Amino acid sequence: MASPTTSPPPPANLPRIVAASLIGTTIEWYDFFLYGSAAALVFNKLFFPDSDPLVGTLLSFLTYAVGFAARPLGALVFGHYGDRLGRKKLLVLSLLLMGGATFAIGLLPTHATVGSAAPVLLTVLRLVQGFALGGEWGGAVLLVSEHGDARRRGFWASWPQTGAPAGQLLATGVLSLLTAVLSDSAFGSWGWRIPFLLSGVLVVVGLWIRLSVDESPVFQQALAQAESRRAARAAEDRTEKLPLVSVLRHHWRDVLVAMGARMAENISYYVITAFILVYATTSAGVSKQTALNAVLIASAVHFAVIPAWGALSDRIGRRPVYLLGAAGVGLWMFPFFWLIDTGGFGYLVLAVTVGLVLHGAMYAPQAAFFAEMFATRMRYSGASIGAQFASVAAGAPAPLIATALLSAYGSSTPIALYVIAAAVLTLIAVGVAKETRHRDLADVEASADAGPTAARAAGARSV
Repeated sequence: MASPTTSPPPPANLPRIVAASLIGTTIEWYDFFLYGSAAALVFNKLFFPDSDPLVGTLLSFLTYAVGFAARPLGALVFGHYGDRLGRKKLLVLSLLLMGGATFAIGLLPTHATVGSAAPVLLTVLRLVQGFALGGEWGGAVLLVSEHGDARRRGFWASWPQTGAPAGQLLATGVLSLLTAVLSDSAFGSWGWRIPFLLSGVLVVVGLWIRLSVDESPVFQQALAQAESRRAARAAEDRTEKLPLVSVLRHHWRDVLVAMGARMAENISYYVITAFILVYATTSAGVSKQTALNAVLIASAVHFAVIPAWGALSDRIGRRPVYLLGAAGVGLWMFPFFWLIDTGGFGYLVLAVTVGLVLHGAMYAPQAAFFAEMFATRMRYSGASIGAQFASVAAGAPAPLIATALLSAYGSSTPIALYVIAAAVLTLIAVGVAKETRHRDLADVEASADAGPTAARAAGARSV
């Protein structure tokens, strides 16, 4: 039987798979980023009104960080069942959970209405968002990676990654439009609810598209092979029923590499897109509208460059592109804040755009890079665990730490050093990793079945 990774589906099929993954990740990230933008702009006043503005923002970002705490749990649960039941079913469930929680946030009473119950309810819904997103990313990128061919896997797998800037673009665009047409009092009173309620419409569209695609052929083949081995290898099958155990047994080094690789990517992204709304409006004297417009323009560029970085990773490798992005983000941090401090809109757009272009060099190859590290029957678990456990230490506290540093020192210098330290960690992690560009996903599956020694040998042959 031909390997699914070397026999790509007909041209009419793969674009539909990509579209299904992209629309889902766009909606999921729209929901997630919408919360982050609202946390920076209005939640401090609506849910934490008894605090001074900066402390209220800190508390608002704390509930924002809570969503990241639930992402590893989502990665474990969705990864486990995604490796046993399939990618498609779990992706539908994650979309329903995320969309439902976001829609419910739009209906929440504020502190003025129900008192301290308001931030509690907000935190609970944020936990649901984080749990859903923890399972979304791995399934979306694997659905594309396992349908495509190895030669262009970096390009095709980078398209679900564009869901992040697309979601950011959509969330920021809606908020920017509302802040432009509504007064501050109207937006703070009821206007902020509109983007959250729109999530309900987006989820219906996403479900319609996702339900129309087929399950990953690589997963179906691996499931059939597992079924055929079940009677003869009952003892080994018990381990196979727990993908997490297999991941930690055979791929613990890859999990650590994935976690390290995410540090600069995750931290820089949330500093550039979420914390900037605080820094630009409080320290640089920029209006909310101006800051939102800058992020809006930069997100559009970010969306465009991600597939280009993914295609480049197919030509020169995942590691060189990733290392370029990590080094670039670290070097850009001081100029980033200097440009924002000027207060000029053009400089603000330049600062955010360059930052996101460099971020894209890490984010684009990440999908294929992580997918190629793990065997099919543990790939959902492995990729999700590596990505989402890192988010607890990286993206979750990034806006919180940046805001606290700004409050304590009144300067951008500690924040820039914080991102630079993350860049150094990522450079080390990716620097010690093996190149995966030429790996056939079926070879990774075969090597995992043979054990760690064979896995290392197969990995060496395929690079």
